[in-house]
Parts: sequence; C-alpha cells; structure tokens
Amino acid sequence: MTQHNSSRFTVMSMNVHKGLSPLHRHATIYQLRQRMRSHHPDLLFLQELQQEHRGRVRRFGQWPLTELTHFLSEDFWHDWHYGKNVEYPDGHHGNAILSKHPLHKGNNYDISAYRFEKRGLLHSVIQLNASSPPIHCFCVHLALFERGRERQLAEIIRYIEELTHDAPTIVAGDFNDWRNRVSAPMREAGFTEVFETLTGAPARTFPSVKPILPMDRIYVRGLKIHSAEVLYEWLKLSDHLGIAAQLELE
Repeated sequence: MTQHNSSRFTVMSMNVHKGLSPLHRHATIYQLRQRMRSHHPDLLFLQELQQEHRGRVRRFGQWPLTELTHFLSEDFWHDWHYGKNVEYPDGHHGNAILSKHPLHKGNNYDISAYRFEKRGLLHSVIQLNASSPPIHCFCVHLALFERGRERQLAEIIRYIEELTHDAPTIVAGDFNDWRNRVSAPMREAGFTEVFETLTGAPARTFPSVKPILPMDRIYVRGLKIHSAEVLYEWLKLSDHLGIAAQLELE
C-alpha cells in the first residue's frame, strides 16, 4: 500500500499572465502563490512567468524583489527550472517547472514559429523515489496561429522521441489550441489528455472570467490518470484558469 501511494502525485498547469489580473490592473502573484500551495501539487508547470521585471517593482509596492521562481518555490517546492523565452529592457519571462521531488534540469529548446513570438519547450526530469523510473516533464506555450502550432508540435514530438526513450512523460501548458487539433498527433505519439480521458473533451480554461476555449492541457504517457479538475475559483488571478490532475506511475 505504501508503494502504491508513493507512486501517486499531483500535477498543476497554468498560464499565470505574468502575475497580473486579466486586465493588468492588479498584481496577483502573492495570491497565486497562496492558492498554488493550498493544492500541494508535486509538479507545477507555469507559462508566461515574469521571472524578472523592474517596472513591476516600481509600479506595485508589494512585487517580489527576488526572481519569481525563487519566490514561488521557497520552503515549499524542492527545486525549479526556468526557461527564458522573451527578454526586454525591464526583464524577461518564460516557462517554469517547480517540483517537490529532485529535478534534473534539461534544456529550454527554442521552438519559435515566428520572429515576433518567441516560444520555448522546457524539459526537466524528476524521480518520485529511488526505485521509480524517471518521469520526463515538458512545459510548453504554443503559438497563436494554427500553422505555427503545427510546426511546433512536430518539433515537440521529435524532441520527445529523442529525449525520453519511451519513459513516462508529461507535456503540459498553454496550447492555444481552441479547435483541438493537437490531440490527434499527440495520441499517435502515445499520449492521452487528462480531461479528454475522463470527460471526453479538453477543459475550457480561457478567458478565465467566462471560459469557453480549451487552451490548457496536460498530456501524459506511461501514467495512470486518477482525477482532473479546473481551478474555477482562480478566475481573477490570470486570464487563464489553472488545471490539475492526480497521476500514478503504471
């Protein structure tokens, strides 16, 4: 029974909108940290994480002075991995993975489909315990246009094949895929989406105040899906709703 429980873990994914409310009026990063911690996820996949922004510090008196990955993970998540995608005079943002388990940091692969829209594929590997197999984790934020997403997905699947060697794998993030064109090629690559498996369709997560588009996904391979939920109570903390799933090594 102990071994059974130790192979279960919780994953959460969210586009955090740079730590700002949907209309950019309020800083929400402190509330996000509190809400994320209240769910105790083992793994956290974040997109549009504002790792550093000097303008936010000037505008919002309570903006964290440390890098946001450090601020979010301090005394709670064991390790974190950040991949910078966009840099500008006041700072930069990108994707991040936070983990309660020791995390081996891979690379942040440039999968930008357009020069005006920088995107990355962030890769990390965790191990739940000394006897369990490694779990490959990919955090993604795909392009706004479908043709670009098609090119990016082909790259993502190629990287997965090269890096994972059929090991258990999670691909989570903001897919910007409101017409659900991603799931078919992901199924061909051996993946299932947690909400599709349990409810028949991806969860509607955007816009957060009235979610009608299924943008955010958690795809898994080699893992059993126990439950999945949309974090509806977070509607004022970002322009996307967060999603979470309880998984187990098969």
